[in-house]
Amino acid sequence: MCGIVGAVAQRNVVPILLEGLRRLEYRGYDSAGLVTINGGLKRVRSVGRVAALAAECAAQHVHGHLGIAHTRWATHGAPSEANAHPHVSGGLAVVHNGIIENHEALRTRLKAAGFTFTSETDTEVIAHLIALHYRQSRDLLAATRAAVAELQGAYAIGVVSEDAPNRLVCARKGSPLLIGLGIEENFIASDVSALLPVTQRVMYLEEGDVADVGLLGVTVYDATGQQVDRGVHVSELSSDMAELGNYRHFMQKEIHEQPRALADTLQIAVTQDHVQPEWFGFDAAEVLARVNAVTFLACGTSFHAAKVATYWLEEIVGIPAHAEIASEYRYRTSVPNPDALIVTISQSGETADTLAALNHAKALGQDKTLTICNVPESALTRASHLRFLTRAGPEIGVASTKAFTTQLAGLFLLTLVLAKLRGRFTPAQESAYLTALRSLPNTLQQVLGLEPQVEAWAQRFANKHHALFLGRGVHYPIALEGALKLKEISYIHAEAYPAGELKHGPLALVDEDMPVIAIAPNDQLIEKLKSNLQEVRARGGELYVFADGDVQLEESAYVHVIKLPGGGNGALSPILHTVPLQLLSYHAALQKGTDVDKPRNLAKSVTVE
Repeated sequence: MCGIVGAVAQRNVVPILLEGLRRLEYRGYDSAGLVTINGGLKRVRSVGRVAALAAECAAQHVHGHLGIAHTRWATHGAPSEANAHPHVSGGLAVVHNGIIENHEALRTRLKAAGFTFTSETDTEVIAHLIALHYRQSRDLLAATRAAVAELQGAYAIGVVSEDAPNRLVCARKGSPLLIGLGIEENFIASDVSALLPVTQRVMYLEEGDVADVGLLGVTVYDATGQQVDRGVHVSELSSDMAELGNYRHFMQKEIHEQPRALADTLQIAVTQDHVQPEWFGFDAAEVLARVNAVTFLACGTSFHAAKVATYWLEEIVGIPAHAEIASEYRYRTSVPNPDALIVTISQSGETADTLAALNHAKALGQDKTLTICNVPESALTRASHLRFLTRAGPEIGVASTKAFTTQLAGLFLLTLVLAKLRGRFTPAQESAYLTALRSLPNTLQQVLGLEPQVEAWAQRFANKHHALFLGRGVHYPIALEGALKLKEISYIHAEAYPAGELKHGPLALVDEDMPVIAIAPNDQLIEKLKSNLQEVRARGGELYVFADGDVQLEESAYVHVIKLPGGGNGALSPILHTVPLQLLSYHAALQKGTDVDKPRNLAKSVTVE
């Protein structure tokens, strides 16, 4: 959601800014813009894709050694050139991610001080507020620090002034921001992927930090104004990891990367002969041995992963587990349990609602915290006691695929650790679980071989407006995820229900125009599920069933069956059944001609409420 790139260098920074924005397109946006300082302030903005901005910059021969750029996902004000960033006030320019909650009061005060507003955004308030303080201090750093002290809400900002052609000031609170370090050139960005072509050496800003970025160095001040050293990290990501390669879309690429992503994520476990609590931190054994329940906090796809884990934990570990939608948990009255493990799950580790929910849980005295995340230096991982890093690599497509399955892998490892600490399985069972995990990437590769069959099904979905997904037990959250994927990228309205709930309302919707997608693993509920499927057929519904290889289902003109490799896949079955649902959504979207990687109205990393 929105993207920031900034650079100060001894070369033209416009290509760096535009390439950085291109690499941030996956976050979701509706307009883009940049400012350069070259004897004066030059601003270019456009509605639509970064390509349009690049064409306009070329037409105007824009260049400069200092600049900031932005992709905007509309919050305050519709997508328009007037609302696009950067926003300016005199010789100052600002880019901003986040939401300023007290913008109305500040706007009233600034209008009274003589400032004229040309946009509907909350960001323009920041530009004028810094300009107001700049009048007094004539120092960009001092003016920025004074301004952010008055802001309420979330922000990551980059600020430049035509009076300081080799200086870039930035600050963050509640939204991610990092600094990239080069040789006599430095950069800022909201995501490390934007900077990979120019540097892998990065410095992550903490909550409340303000930084002064110049050609030869960077100085960081914390929320109290004290100079601090944030340390330098070398990113493990490479520039080509965010490239499309031979795939048609990033979503397709990321679906096919899942065997590798799972192998990388599970490497810490499958190379060992025993389950180790230290997978989650050096003192994980001590912390996890003292928990008597697990509460998951997550949003969207990550919430579905959490729902799957609740089934695993209660069945295999035997302790209470429940999943909370983070944006609901933080605002409702709950009963805190100081001995519960609070687990946050996020692809980016910067999801605003999940961060706020974690802070709320800690404020209630629940200090046993664990984050499962794909980004090592994210805000969530830094805020949690224990951590488990999924190794999915960059996920560019807005609709999450490999992040979801690697989250499930991490959650299954957590289940095994908690079960071992409680003596819930024998050495033989422990060995069997680890063996199943070792074979998981290969089995998943076989599942990907079903793509031609799934594509044929998707062709039948192109003219549909609604779909119903069914699952039972631990596969019900997988049905939820399947429905979410279909609606996200194909815009087909889809809902998911536990199959046993059909008679309690959803059956009224079933007719020949409502395709019903069912997950049929070979488990203790398979006969119940078959009965539910007969209820659909009796109402004229057309069934599309993903079944384990040893499930006996009779196909017909209106009952279509794709069988997954092997027989019943036990506790890991949800991971395998996820992939054909992803492929179904992808190919349905292709048939509909939608923008697969950048679905309308959505953003990859939701860093505002």
